[in-house]
Amino acid sequence: MTSITGQLLSVCLAFGTLPAGSAEQNHHIVALTKVASNPEVHSDMHTKEKPMNLNSTNEPATVLDARQQAIIPISAAAAAGDMARLGEAVNHGLDAGLSVAEVREILVQVYAYAGFPRSLNALGEMMKVVDARRQRGIHDEAGREPVKPIPKGDALLAAGTANQTTLAGAPVAGPLFEFAPQANAYLRTHLFGDIFERDNLDWQSRELATVSMLAAMSGVEPQLQSHVGISMNIGVSVEQLRELADVLDARFDPQAATRAREAIERQLDSLRTE
Repeated sequence: MTSITGQLLSVCLAFGTLPAGSAEQNHHIVALTKVASNPEVHSDMHTKEKPMNLNSTNEPATVLDARQQAIIPISAAAAAGDMARLGEAVNHGLDAGLSVAEVREILVQVYAYAGFPRSLNALGEMMKVVDARRQRGIHDEAGREPVKPIPKGDALLAAGTANQTTLAGAPVAGPLFEFAPQANAYLRTHLFGDIFERDNLDWQSRELATVSMLAAMSGVEPQLQSHVGISMNIGVSVEQLRELADVLDARFDPQAATRAREAIERQLDSLRTE
């Protein structure tokens, strides 16, 4: 699988499509992925959020912090519709320092990958957990709502297109979107606009959540590999992605961990062949 297949599948998300790309776009995406370990390069690519978990020596992080680890089983259990595991994961995540707003944001994002029914069920389970903790006298951090106003109309389309391009590493186009242009319009205005413009959850956290969601489901391996590539593109290290798989293995499901590991290796193989 070429780099354009691995990276630009980002636009597929829940659609499972493959846009076409030029040789120049392929080269650009590989270059962006190879410089993913340089925080200064990332600050030029994407100034909305600072990459998480950078240490004092300015080297890229090689491990996930406790909050990042907590995102993984929350996202996977919600996408799989496993309410028992989700309740446990939400409890653990709140104990690990995730705010109520951050967990809620993750569970809202679930609908883009696993559908509204599982997102709504997950939010209902979270409400039960938060209420039970409150009754036990646990005061969880509320967290913050987005502070940046979400643009409207043409400005939202422009913002979403810019976000999509940054995540994918190049402008996104292809035969499928010529056949069904409304699909890309929905992606740009709603997913990459309405959702990715919300600044109460950074992009690396959103991608850790997305990779975890997709790993929890069978039959979406191309999208899983795609989001492994996007994660690398915005500064998540290979070591962190492998740790994500380890967390899935230990705290969710070995099969999900296997899917994640296979996607990581496929993505690395695709980059080596360029």
